[in-house]
Amino acid sequence: MSTLERTLKGIRPLDAAAMAAARERQACLTKPPGSLGRLEEISVQVAGITGQARPRIAQKAVIVCAADHGVAAQGVSAYPQEVTAQMVANFLRGGAAINVLARHTGTRVVVVDVGVLCDFAAHSDLISRKIGRGTKDITAGPAMDRDQAVRAIETGIEIIEEETARGLDLVATGDMGIANTTPSSAIVATICNRPVSGVTGAGTGIDEQRRAQKIAVIEKALAVNRPNPLDPLDVLAKVGGFEIGAIAGIILGAAAQRIPAAIDGFISTAGALLAVGLAPLVRDYIIATHTSAEAGHRIMLDHLGLAACLDVDFRLGEGTGAVLALGLVEAACKILDEMATFESAGVCDGR
Repeated sequence: MSTLERTLKGIRPLDAAAMAAARERQACLTKPPGSLGRLEEISVQVAGITGQARPRIAQKAVIVCAADHGVAAQGVSAYPQEVTAQMVANFLRGGAAINVLARHTGTRVVVVDVGVLCDFAAHSDLISRKIGRGTKDITAGPAMDRDQAVRAIETGIEIIEEETARGLDLVATGDMGIANTTPSSAIVATICNRPVSGVTGAGTGIDEQRRAQKIAVIEKALAVNRPNPLDPLDVLAKVGGFEIGAIAGIILGAAAQRIPAAIDGFISTAGALLAVGLAPLVRDYIIATHTSAEAGHRIMLDHLGLAACLDVDFRLGEGTGAVLALGLVEAACKILDEMATFESAGVCDGR
């Protein structure tokens, strides 16, 4: 049995008994019922994911998957392709936004090279699992072959298993890859059956003229490759990216390990679309952390039936929105676990 097959078979429904116990305890805490809104909902979801009526978050990690894209040659990004490698180096030095937010929230940063064009020196925070040196230009044919698509997903699964062995209670997904909003737009257009123009935004900050060019590039890629929306592996292989596949694998692997997966913005949610396509139960293991300013992200979240925790106009990637929201998830669990009940506090519950 392959790693992917084993993982898909290992994904189970949420623990109904743990969720019922969490809801019962929420009803007894010293506050009006429902007064902490989404925090209460998140705590019950995490109880169901972990199988613990009073889940506790001790160790958090953000896994930032990096890869290059052949479609960058079509001029779809405001930045040159070498910025992918330069930003990976910045992550490893601790100088990027994701590093700052990770330090703020007590989250370890794990950087994974699944397809950057160049090689990196060994580093304690870097995992090298290169599937290829960038994908191929999707305007001329598939981004990768189907075997590579499977390998990308299985790489994400393997990494989450390794990080779980180190100790992990909550994982955030992140990305780095110049031009990767282009394959992400292709994925959402395909799976959500939306016109490309409605799911393609400014990405790194391109102007309207270049956005029109980007739309034309994506439309050409879809016409050339004709990805099958009912086959997530076909979509990934034809118009995806190595890091997007790895993110899908992280989400699948987290579900199999009963770990909440806090997904970031546009690129991470493209990975989530693929993961849920492969295993619909995975949806219940996902926490949507924020609503990206990138066009199409709300469409993705609506398609998945997910509501974001934050709306702060982020469109950076790296896992920044996800890591910022980890504090909310941790707070939700602490409220459930640490808050006094009416009985223990000697407070009248109003009934």
